[in-house]
Amino acid sequence: MSVGVLSPHMNTPANSQGILIGDKVYSEVFLAIDSSIIPEESLSSTPSMLDGLDHETETNLRILGCELIQSAGILLRLPQVAMATGQVLFQRFFYSKSFIKHSFEIFAMACVNLASKIEESPRRVRDVINVFHHLKQGKGKKITPLVLDQNYINTKNQVIKAERRVLKELGFCVHVKHPHKIIVMYLQVLECEKNQMLVQTAWNYMNDALRTNVFVRFEPETIACACIHLAARVLQIPLPSKPHWYLVFGATKEDIREICISTMKLYSREKPNSEQLEKQVEKRKVALEEARLKAKGQNPSGTPALAAIGGFSPASKPSSPREVKIEEKSPNSKLVKESENRQLFPKSPLNGDILYLCNRLRFKIDLFFLRRSHSGTYSSQSSRSPSPRQLKGHRSSPVTQLRTERDRQSESSRNSNKRRRSRSRSRSNSRERGRDRDYVKHKHDRSHHWDHRERDRDRPHDQGRSKHQSRSHSGRRHRR
Repeated sequence: MSVGVLSPHMNTPANSQGILIGDKVYSEVFLAIDSSIIPEESLSSTPSMLDGLDHETETNLRILGCELIQSAGILLRLPQVAMATGQVLFQRFFYSKSFIKHSFEIFAMACVNLASKIEESPRRVRDVINVFHHLKQGKGKKITPLVLDQNYINTKNQVIKAERRVLKELGFCVHVKHPHKIIVMYLQVLECEKNQMLVQTAWNYMNDALRTNVFVRFEPETIACACIHLAARVLQIPLPSKPHWYLVFGATKEDIREICISTMKLYSREKPNSEQLEKQVEKRKVALEEARLKAKGQNPSGTPALAAIGGFSPASKPSSPREVKIEEKSPNSKLVKESENRQLFPKSPLNGDILYLCNRLRFKIDLFFLRRSHSGTYSSQSSRSPSPRQLKGHRSSPVTQLRTERDRQSESSRNSNKRRRSRSRSRSNSRERGRDRDYVKHKHDRSHHWDHRERDRDRPHDQGRSKHQSRSHSGRRHRR
């Protein structure tokens, strides 16, 4: 009836040779409920604890996830069996995976969706997301509807992927044997089935125990005995005790006591705060990410760490001319330099930027000194050509030489163009001046000619005047 994790070597017949499928023989697989019980070793060191999460926070996350599944099942009108199945799947999954690396809310949605299909009461993923969105807003707050945007589409895809992940981790063995019917059957054996209060109280304790880890630690028969025993003690209903009645059904006193204590602890715990739990998980996630990047030799921002370079400075160290000469003479100096540079500066975006800036700075310095040596405006010293020793000590890279040569060619072409333009401008200016002179001379000659003609025309009229008038007029004009 049953199912947990696939167990190929459990309870197989001794004379079985396997199953013949086609030409190949496959070993037989026997499924049992025993394989879904988690051993004590796995309970003491869970994946979340290995990631640095404390036991109290993990317990609160388990309780909160199961409460969300129960509340969502009520709003979705799922049967109690579907809600119980979803909580058991949630508990099983997080004993194989960590709360740090997987969102408990997304996997709670996936468990609700998967449990509804298992118990033949399927619900749409959209309805599940809407219900969880409503529960997340809380009571007493203004309820806003879920917007069907890109965020909703991403959440829906995450829920579908989480459902597949749960199936993969559990080996598609998702059947859960619930103790609901077992409780009724045991009460019939004890002749207490007519006591509705006892039946309902035992059932309630069993539903509350789903938030603990008892369903992955004990058999369903033992859980049913513990819930009946706890309900009878609370309601003060006597049950056979000499010997204890639960021994008939294969339960032990230690198991009954452990289940009762785990269930009663729920009522003394404070209600877990989802915001604080999410902050603790996020904080632990950031610490794990920083530790992982540090192990890889990177900074938290993703850039490579410069600890291995040891006092690196972009400024070049001065070297003596003797060392420069030795390096020039040795044929393998370039190869040695390249190997040293590879060791000091591994391939990374930061080192590439530093080398680019150094080359750029060196190019600008070379260009500045080159222009200063060619221009004679600064001082007499700058106009002097550098000595061969200075040129030898201040050698530029081939890229710099190529760039300076290009600058010289462009500068010479600019100077020649300027000279041509100035010559053409002087010629055009001289031509324009000559034209202006000719025009002014021609205009002056014409005006002089017209003055002579007007004088000749006025002479006959002036002859009739007396000499006295002309003299007096000329004298008056002279005085003025």
